[in-house]
Amino acid sequence: MISRKKWLGAIVLTTILAGCFGSYYSVRDPASGAQYYTTDVDKTGITGAIKFKDAKSGSQVTLQSSEVKEISKDEYTKGSTAPASKPAPAAAAAPAAIPTPPASTQ
Repeated sequence: MISRKKWLGAIVLTTILAGCFGSYYSVRDPASGAQYYTTDVDKTGITGAIKFKDAKSGSQVTLQSSEVKEISKDEYTKGSTAPASKPAPAAAAAPAAIPTPPASTQ
């Protein structure tokens, strides 16, 4: 019979090893360009939507359309701790051209 100490040691070692080999993901919303970082991505039903917890905000996010990429722990750490980038400002509409009056022929 395995002693209690050996059994407890095996459980602790398994827990440590499981934590070392986790997966990290970068999720991009192509509609808005928003970038998210997470360690777990779940599919929701047959529609292809995904659900995950964003590492930066801690919010649960559901996206109908997304680009998911497995990344390294270093990329995850950099991305999830970086300040949120501001979206590019919308291009200003060009002012309407003012028509010039026809030249008079006097």
